[in-house]
Amino acid sequence: MSGTVLFSALSKERYSTSKEFRITVNIVTGTVIMIASLLIFYAFVIFVFPAAQEGGASLMPVTQPKSSVVAGQDSLSSKEINEKEKKLFSLQKQLDKQLPKTPYLIVNTTQNKFFLYSGKKLMREGICSTGSYTLLVKGEEQKWIFRTPKGIFKIREKKTAPVWKKPDWAFVEEGLPVPSPNHPSRFEYGTLGDYALSLGDGYMIHGTLYQRFLGMPVTHGCIRLGDADLEAVYKTLSTGAKVFIY
Repeated sequence: MSGTVLFSALSKERYSTSKEFRITVNIVTGTVIMIASLLIFYAFVIFVFPAAQEGGASLMPVTQPKSSVVAGQDSLSSKEINEKEKKLFSLQKQLDKQLPKTPYLIVNTTQNKFFLYSGKKLMREGICSTGSYTLLVKGEEQKWIFRTPKGIFKIREKKTAPVWKKPDWAFVEEGLPVPSPNHPSRFEYGTLGDYALSLGDGYMIHGTLYQRFLGMPVTHGCIRLGDADLEAVYKTLSTGAKVFIY
């Protein structure tokens, strides 16, 4: 009986000691984990985060207000804005004075487009055909390059039902002998369409039998328009009207 009591007492003491030991271990372990977590956190805040910010990796959105010097460089004062607006207005007035008083034509040879204006108002636009830049050579001395001249021109003459007097190159291009200046073979009817506006030096704005090629650089230097566009241009532009070709 006494042995049983002694064993029971020893067991209780061991159980109590083991329980206290486990509690102590748990406290120590928890403390170590907490300290380690704090150390890791402080190391991140002190070393990792600043390095990431300096290296350009934005971990958190940071808003930095511009200094007054930088802001002054990026913006203009009201006085400077007013001065620039006045200068722009003055330039616009000078440009307006250069606009023709009567309707005029603008031809873009790169895109093969035309624009018919009256002052600042666009009256009509569309496609046209201009010079092909083809080089035609006959022998060692005769050469022709089929390009549309660029610059400011005037309508020198207007014709209805124009007749084309073929130049020498037209016969050379076809492989035919060049006839005398007024030979009947030089005159062709209906080739230029219903209207023609002369720009001088043999260059004209006229129609074409080959409407499907409009919008392409296929001419010998003249400006070809479709039937409806040609009629509108002919009726709008008067003799002396300006034609801007670029």
